[in-house]
Amino acid sequence: MSTSQLSVQLYTVRDALAADLPGTLRRVADLGYTNVELFGFVGLADQYSELLPAAGLSAPSAHGSLLGANLDAVFAAATKIGVTTLIDPHIDRSLWSNREDVTASATQLNSIALKGADHGLTIGYHNHWWETENRIDGTPALEVFADLLDPAVILEVDTYWAEVGGVSAAELLTRLGDRVQLIHVKDGAVTQDDQEQVAVGSGRLDIPAILAAAPQALRVVELDGFAGDVFDALRDSFAYLTANGVQA
Repeated sequence: MSTSQLSVQLYTVRDALAADLPGTLRRVADLGYTNVELFGFVGLADQYSELLPAAGLSAPSAHGSLLGANLDAVFAAATKIGVTTLIDPHIDRSLWSNREDVTASATQLNSIALKGADHGLTIGYHNHWWETENRIDGTPALEVFADLLDPAVILEVDTYWAEVGGVSAAELLTRLGDRVQLIHVKDGAVTQDDQEQVAVGSGRLDIPAILAAAPQALRVVELDGFAGDVFDALRDSFAYLTANGVQA
């Protein structure tokens, strides 16, 4: 089993993937990454199951809508590719403003996690900014949500969006503890403008503090947008993280 602590969310290179799937996977591998995180993978299970190992890559995690989805299709695709952790990347912003809606979402995800376990899959959730921006009785909604989740459900904390939502990512990770099994590591101006994201280590986030707060978590590099060649940003992110103790 790989000991790498580092991965990359392929949404970062979505345009290149759409144009040349095998070539893009090779480019990512050539940068030094051995793990990737998939998105939109259900219709590409056959391709990924062949192309990932051919490029020397593994996909331990993947994003896919789970609440209200055809779970049989999602689970089958994940299993074929070799994904072991499935993460719902988005629960609508309107559902984070009150305890009732947050409880309903947690209940649904708990039920999905039971079904996923039958397929050997761990289920998790990934945040944007509104889950920390919204407060319920003074507590960030994401933390209220976490307290309602079954212990088997994990979190992938997007550290950048947590900060955009007004919460210190390092402090959030410390409070959530081992529930967090993956983190999205990204950097930039800490605004909602994707184009203001930059290579890890060259923006405003305290990356060393974030990494120290979640030593157990797989570090998943992501850029939602970038005003330049995104492969340069992935190269520079890899160099920064490995220079700062992240095992590649």
